[in-house]
Amino acid sequence: MENQTEVSEFFLIGLTNLFKLQNLLFTVFLLLYLTTLVGNGMIIILILTEQHLHTPMYLFLGNLSCLDIFFATVTVPKMLAGFLTELHTISFKGCMVQLHFFHFLGSSEGILLAVMAYDRYVAICNPLRYTLIMRKGVCVLMAAAAWCTGFFHALMHVVVTAHLPFCGSNHIEHFFCDIKPLLKLACGNTYLNLMLLSTVTSCIVMSPFAFIVLSYLYIITFLLLKTQSWNGWQKAFSTCGSHLIVVALLYVPVLSNYMFPNVGTSSEQDMMVTLIYSAIIPVLNPLIYTLRNQEVKKAMKKIMDKKKVTFL
Repeated sequence: MENQTEVSEFFLIGLTNLFKLQNLLFTVFLLLYLTTLVGNGMIIILILTEQHLHTPMYLFLGNLSCLDIFFATVTVPKMLAGFLTELHTISFKGCMVQLHFFHFLGSSEGILLAVMAYDRYVAICNPLRYTLIMRKGVCVLMAAAAWCTGFFHALMHVVVTAHLPFCGSNHIEHFFCDIKPLLKLACGNTYLNLMLLSTVTSCIVMSPFAFIVLSYLYIITFLLLKTQSWNGWQKAFSTCGSHLIVVALLYVPVLSNYMFPNVGTSSEQDMMVTLIYSAIIPVLNPLIYTLRNQEVKKAMKKIMDKKKVTFL
């Protein structure tokens, strides 16, 4: 790829106004990041080691935990480094790599949540054919499709952004390299970038979200017409509640940030929203699935009991 820019590095100035709070913020976000690694790592280990968790739902949950670990790793370590120095720099190539992985992992997670909604729809509305429809090969293909779609969606943005000329200011009003702050610095025509952001990205965001909403509308309709007992309702929503909470936590900030891609929007607002779904939500996801899922809690208890026996 031929680089047409005179800028060799960028200065990330999004958090410079908080430099007086650097020690406190560094400690808080370091703890959040470590909790993300430990929480999601434990879920991955549980799913790999416990045979009774080798089901489609937990295959997708393991993929979600992987995405959360990688997603937080894209932004948080670089942000932590920024709290330790007044000049927070990133090279042009490093900026493009960070841009790619941020959108790759974020869009993959949104698509994976739609796949998980389909899994719940089949489990509740068509339980007799569940093992046939959601067989292992199909589940692996759906998970791979989510990752591949996110990869090529992000690659599209990186290619068109990297070919923009950056010949003026190199101060990014953000704590990492995102599309909208970069477009503010471009000297050339950004019409294609904004068009792709408003059409392709909106489709990548809204299509899974619409699919999730339709899936749960169908599930609710099915339960109203077919299930009369309270136990049936409770069992159905015990498997869906955690997923719905995660969907809400991810899509509310993402929709507010990318559905209306106006380059002139407040950078502070964008940063606050981005902090929510890049540093905080990856911490909450394992807690939500652990605290609300009896099978995961039983698997954790089983491993802890084994550790106690081994120690004794």
